[in-house]
Amino acid sequence: MSLEEVQDVRTPDSATPATADSSAAADTTTAADAPDAPAAPSKPGTWAALRPLLLRMHFYAGILIAPLLFLAAATGLLYAGSWQAEKILYSDELTVAKAGESALPLSAQVTAARGAAPDGKVVGVWPAPDAEATTRVIMEVPGLEEGQTRTVFVDPYTAHVNGQLTTSGDALPLRAWLSEFHSSLQLGEFGRNYSELAASWLWVVALGGLALWIGRRRSRKALLVLPDRAATGRRKTLSWHGAVGLWAVAGLVALSATGLTWSKYAGEHIGQLQDSLGGATPSVSAALAPGSASGSDEHAGHVMTPGMEMPPPPPTADIGIDKAVAAARAAGVTEELRVTLPAKGKGYVIKEQDKQFPVHLDSVAVDPADGRIMDELRFADYPVLAQLTRFGIDLHMGKTFGLANQIALAALAVALMFLVFWGYRMWWLRRPTKDRALSAGRAQPRGAWRKVPLTMLLPLAAATAVVGWFVPLLGISLVAFLAVDVLLGAVAARRAKAAPAA
Repeated sequence: MSLEEVQDVRTPDSATPATADSSAAADTTTAADAPDAPAAPSKPGTWAALRPLLLRMHFYAGILIAPLLFLAAATGLLYAGSWQAEKILYSDELTVAKAGESALPLSAQVTAARGAAPDGKVVGVWPAPDAEATTRVIMEVPGLEEGQTRTVFVDPYTAHVNGQLTTSGDALPLRAWLSEFHSSLQLGEFGRNYSELAASWLWVVALGGLALWIGRRRSRKALLVLPDRAATGRRKTLSWHGAVGLWAVAGLVALSATGLTWSKYAGEHIGQLQDSLGGATPSVSAALAPGSASGSDEHAGHVMTPGMEMPPPPPTADIGIDKAVAAARAAGVTEELRVTLPAKGKGYVIKEQDKQFPVHLDSVAVDPADGRIMDELRFADYPVLAQLTRFGIDLHMGKTFGLANQIALAALAVALMFLVFWGYRMWWLRRPTKDRALSAGRAQPRGAWRKVPLTMLLPLAAATAVVGWFVPLLGISLVAFLAVDVLLGAVAARRAKAAPAA
């Protein structure tokens, strides 16, 4: 039985339509008394025509997508707390027992790390960012999953190895697991569809609810931004739902937009659009010039004839990590460094990774033969779109403002979970209670789109199609919702026809 077939038995507290999330926008106005003489119906205004359609869309989006939003919020809340949790859980690896007066050369620290993990190949070094932190030596080790590395934590004052952990980027095991749990529920590529679907709908539900809440008439302007403490029952829930949603909407839309940037389907479209607008994130060039002492073909200039033996390769010139870092610091790259060791045909890449505001994200490439700066890239020279993308992603991950950023993320996650809870509560409170033990609140009646003027409906349909293509999971799920709704409508119509015959 469709939701529309359920008789709506209302109490004075539930005299307005409610939805899972959008019932916060239910209008409290009453119809004017009917005139004595029939009059031609007046043409509804833009908002009056659009509101029923928005209510219906918001209802079904809230009912069907809200569980995914709740999951994303709950796992995001755990991730927001992981930054502080890993500082406690991995304090032995992350901090030194006692800060010394001066640190040992990085080369000595790398040697100590190699001794502790002889099966690993050193690919990067992250010097201690502050006096009480350890140096991280990043290694590739056989048997690890793609994207994982072995990190050896070295006391920069004594070269003592404090421990080893399997890491993913800068994330230690706890945060790496929670990050994957947030993005895919630990279900792999298939599980990533859940987070992309939630992010695809979050901005739609949030902005739709905002429009409905602002468009609702109220006796006092203060009730727009504050819950109505005098209300009871469903109206009280409605008041909290709308007021909290108003305060959270900007953050929720920002989380949706930034979350989509690294999603599988929408993220690909966003990347293509960003590239076409000249906003691709640049990178420093570390390629060595052909013929250089450290980048030349080891057999160049040799003509092999039958019977000749392959000559041994000449020694590769390398000034070493200490001089490479000194060259980078002299070039102005000084904050929270991450050093990538030379690979075949490439030099040192030394980047700043201080993402707390104000950010320090400059980078240079250093020639391992003589310490010459081959290329440099300043964050100030990034395209504006690339800068905004960097800021957005780091805000989403809780990096830009440190603890304050993480608290804000946690608050948004809690707010979203409450919004979902209040939405379902309003749906429950609106249910018919007569004749049926189990029932549910009713959606806005079908046919709302017919009330929208054609001059508005056609552009709206075109915009929906474009957005549905650009954000594929949004478009696919919307088509699925419409198909199910049409099917339920057909079933309801057939039962209505069969009822008189019975």
